[in-house]
Amino acid sequence: MNASGGTGGSGPSDDEWDRFLKESVEGTANAPREPSARSRIVARRLREEPEPPAPWRAHAPARPKPKKKRWLAVALVVALGLFVVALLSGRVADWFGSDGTGGQPLAMESERPTGAPPREAAARPTREEPFRGSPAARWGSGTAGITMPAAKATGWMNQTQVQQALHQTRDFLAASNLDPAVLRGERPTRAIALVNPHQKDVQDFLSTSFAAPDDENDPLLLFSRFDGRARLVGDDVRTRGRISYAAGKDGALRVTTDVTYVYPVTPASGGDEVTRTIVRREVVLDWNDPKKVITEPGTFSLVSYSLDMTNGGCGPTTGYLTPQFAAERSIEQGSGPEVDPYDRSTSIPERTRNSRDEECATATRS
Repeated sequence: MNASGGTGGSGPSDDEWDRFLKESVEGTANAPREPSARSRIVARRLREEPEPPAPWRAHAPARPKPKKKRWLAVALVVALGLFVVALLSGRVADWFGSDGTGGQPLAMESERPTGAPPREAAARPTREEPFRGSPAARWGSGTAGITMPAAKATGWMNQTQVQQALHQTRDFLAASNLDPAVLRGERPTRAIALVNPHQKDVQDFLSTSFAAPDDENDPLLLFSRFDGRARLVGDDVRTRGRISYAAGKDGALRVTTDVTYVYPVTPASGGDEVTRTIVRREVVLDWNDPKKVITEPGTFSLVSYSLDMTNGGCGPTTGYLTPQFAAERSIEQGSGPEVDPYDRSTSIPERTRNSRDEECATATRS
């Protein structure tokens, strides 16, 4: 439904938008209210457990050369095989794109998976192959790994407005977790500009988290930032996740995002070691109806945000991801349960429901 209560149609005019914003400032009887982020969840910080290198080899036996008298029959068989593959291309993609045995890029994630991805052959990452030995080797790069749903009129927005809101939501994810400057530790200015400036509790959180980060006010809850000790290997960050939406409170467009980011890093001081930091985020946000909530055009209100990270730091809060390298890694295991950071089959709150904030779980792979 759009602002006037019908399906489809156009959104509020510029005059209507200005009138509602003016009323909210002047405090009329029907003034929109200020939004508030209802919950924040700080999930487990996982300590990476490195997997030892394992020898591996691949052998492809030579194909026997067909006898000349059979060349026609072989050609016919090959042609028939290609025809069948063309007809069943979708099923072939499923065979080789979902069970971890084909080495092909995975199909986009359309719904929550039913289990963890299969294990890859044990192999250490290198600068040339930073995702070697990881399920992320078959994931998309950057925003290409984030599934975008088709847009349709929902809540107070028509189809065009919903499509724009979804793209701006993806822009926020990119500006928060993929922007090279932000990953180097700079302030995520572009991402913050998309957050409703009238959402006081979130604005207070943002101000405090960058000035004096602590467990409750940590910029890592929303943004991926590395300290000066780690440097990304190249500019390829692998992602897997999806964006979905539905009508929310007061006719808002409620957008839910669930994305895992895999960052290959190496010591800034030099050396060939490559390790990975894995960050999963669930962020829920509302694109509010300006008749009901005080907002600004092109901004959303945060509803909740949760974080799960592996090899991002398991000590005092610094506001930065602090991966451990071999020379720094403790031999002690985490005090919490073992966790697979690539398992996206349960939500972060469900996965960490019985854990304590002070626990550092042990990641079963990186």
